[in-house]
Amino acid sequence: MKNPVPFPEFVMLWDQIQGLGMPQHHLRICRWLDGAWTGGQRELLLMAFRNSGKSTLVGLFCAWLLYLDADRRIMVMAADFALAKKMVRNVKRIIERHPLTKRLKPKRKEQWASDQFTVNRPSELRDPSMLAKGIGANITGSRADVVICDDVEVPNTCDSAPKRLDLRARLQEIDYVIVPGGLQLYVGTPHTFYTIYGDEKQDEEEPFLTGFNRFKLPLLNDNGQSQWPERFPDSNIEAIRRRTGKNKFESQMMLRPVNISESRLDPDMMGQYEADLQYGEHNQMASLSLNGKKLVSASCWWDPSFGSPNKGDASVIAAVYTDEEGGYWLHGLRYMTHDPKLLNEADEATQLCRQVVDFVRECYLPSVCLETNGVGKFLPGLLRRELEKQGVACAVVEKHSRSNKAQRILAAFDVVLASRALKAHRQVWKTPFITEMREWVPNISSRDDALDAVAGCLSAEPVRLARTPMSDLEGKQMKHWGGGAGNHMAATDFDL
Repeated sequence: MKNPVPFPEFVMLWDQIQGLGMPQHHLRICRWLDGAWTGGQRELLLMAFRNSGKSTLVGLFCAWLLYLDADRRIMVMAADFALAKKMVRNVKRIIERHPLTKRLKPKRKEQWASDQFTVNRPSELRDPSMLAKGIGANITGSRADVVICDDVEVPNTCDSAPKRLDLRARLQEIDYVIVPGGLQLYVGTPHTFYTIYGDEKQDEEEPFLTGFNRFKLPLLNDNGQSQWPERFPDSNIEAIRRRTGKNKFESQMMLRPVNISESRLDPDMMGQYEADLQYGEHNQMASLSLNGKKLVSASCWWDPSFGSPNKGDASVIAAVYTDEEGGYWLHGLRYMTHDPKLLNEADEATQLCRQVVDFVRECYLPSVCLETNGVGKFLPGLLRRELEKQGVACAVVEKHSRSNKAQRILAAFDVVLASRALKAHRQVWKTPFITEMREWVPNISSRDDALDAVAGCLSAEPVRLARTPMSDLEGKQMKHWGGGAGNHMAATDFDL
């Protein structure tokens, strides 16, 4: 085509026909899409705040691509089929009414369906010009020059780790559908901390869309001003923030990956450290320190299950230490499983007890609290036997939980997180425990095995006040207390 109309002008002409003006942020998006296409960039990510009109612009972009080449094949994928059909219907209306695309409308009605259509084109191709697919649909055998992923990440596709894995696996099928040199365009907003749209490493993994050219348009710019003041004045923005809550506003309007479910447990309120335990003996006394802090107590909690690989509840053991100043250190956390190949040598329970013994030895633990609910009631004797066999001095304390699990977790975590008194070792941050914290909502079914174990440790630890002397407070003297020897001058009448 000689001298084709650039995409911004294509959209401006459409807006004039509709009697609309073009907002400034729409022009920015149009220029970015036009520049990326003409510059040969074929992996794109468009993130813009909710109700910004991004899907409308992407529909116009699809119509423009067909205007440039009527033989082009476009597939639209969305979280559900109805949303994908909505995009296809939008493009159909544009083709019917836009003065530059009216010639593309076919004469045969069967080529003009609601979920797919084929424009007037010179070539006879098997695939339609535009096709709608839900993310769960079978796309094997399809071919496309352009794949639009419009809001494929929504709560129903990303609110748990298995769903996120399934979403990524389905999106990777696009590589077998798109032709060499084809365009992939993702459009959406993040709905989870572990979003596919993230641009930073998560759990030591590269971002899902590594290498994609990104355009990010939050509602507020760097100066805190609205990007669309006509539609979103300051008063409306505050109302939205108040109604939807901080996390949802940050996710949907500011495009920051957070947990949209407003979980009670925020792992970002925990500190992180890398130091190892330091054990020493002086004057026939043992001491344990961590990160320069002297440790005064430790608690260990085992929330047992059979530890079947990849199914059922996890068997989790955790260790928390307390220092002299009342700080909590989550130093050890282990998800234990038995090895089915070793069942001829040792049963499931014995294998787990041996792993607990190793954990106790590594962490210098004086006792283990074992939750005896369910399978736990058979384990205390086995664990004592394994400790005795390996010569490890450690008490086994049987605990039976009667209170509601959600209440136990909240009671244990709320205060220490709010006061930022809890720190976790770097290795703990690499475990599923962090995901459990981000996604846990009270009384909603979700993974909480590690949360329960750590909550048991925190509940078993006594509350300690800092022993730092306070000699002066608002002009008043305070007596020192809390133990420890001091100097004392005694009056005597001895004549030495």
